[in-house]
Amino acid sequence: MVSSREEIDLESLAEELRNFEGVKRKRAINDLVKRLGDSDKVGDRTITGFGEDAAVLKIDDNNCILLAVDGIWGKLLSADPWWAGYCAVLVNVNDIAAMGGTPLAMVNLASTQNKDVCLELGRGMEDGVKKFGVPMVGGHLHPDTVYDALDVGIVGTVKRDSIIFSSGAKPGDRVLVAIDLDGRVSPNYNLAWDTTTKKSPAVIKKQLETMVKIGERKLATAGKDISNPGTLGTLGMLLESSGVGALVEPTKVPRPDAKEISFAQWLKMYPGTGFVLTVETEEKGAECIKIFQDAEIAASIIGEVDASKKLRITNGEETATVFDFNREIITGIVSIEKG
Repeated sequence: MVSSREEIDLESLAEELRNFEGVKRKRAINDLVKRLGDSDKVGDRTITGFGEDAAVLKIDDNNCILLAVDGIWGKLLSADPWWAGYCAVLVNVNDIAAMGGTPLAMVNLASTQNKDVCLELGRGMEDGVKKFGVPMVGGHLHPDTVYDALDVGIVGTVKRDSIIFSSGAKPGDRVLVAIDLDGRVSPNYNLAWDTTTKKSPAVIKKQLETMVKIGERKLATAGKDISNPGTLGTLGMLLESSGVGALVEPTKVPRPDAKEISFAQWLKMYPGTGFVLTVETEEKGAECIKIFQDAEIAASIIGEVDASKKLRITNGEETATVFDFNREIITGIVSIEKG
């Protein structure tokens, strides 16, 4: 971690994170979601839709389906098609894990007329399937597009009383960040922290099951996997979805001992295994930390949720605002659980 004595320009850091492309590109979601209206509420199976890492659909009183889809960022695909294919598996599995669920299967939609790109996307997905143990059971190929793109959908299951929503954070909750620090910067993409390619499927399975345990034990009020907006950007999405704010100390975020990674870069990175949670008490936070540590994932409490609807960062003396949801948005979605 960064030393508490290390000087950080809070205002500059807040501005850099607020204007990070991984955050700003999320704002376009709001226009589409507003146009879709109540589409996610049609029928009587939706427990929650827009705003979560995965939609939750009711099967019966005890069991639910989790459904999600992720598109791979074009910058990542252009840099390394194999890595894009691999990450398409990783990000979807993480979305199901973040909800406390177990992934069942995936399908893909690939768009490219470049045969080499297509084969590398396929090789990456195959390697991801073998690593994470989740089958790729079908898909669709557009072989004549003028662009390269990859999207993957996933389905999973979860017990109704074990779901970890993005939208459950409440004032007074503690903010907890968990990240696997045993990794490396991806050779072709400097905002990816690769923690999975060198690990065995058994180790990865144990790490993903941490969120299942946390859900089953009802330890978290909210949770998300750390994605393209980075650690604080992902926390911002959780707070926005919950309609709350938080004051956090960024120097308490777990960080590897890697001098080549600047502090701001680390906060913007997409870790192979990383989660942001909120918990009601220090005791529940300690229990979560123990679960993560047993799976060799570093975790720490970094701050507290409040009613401000602002994500503020502090060094213990001064503060700066990263996001003010009273007047700005990341996605603009406040998630509402039904039933």
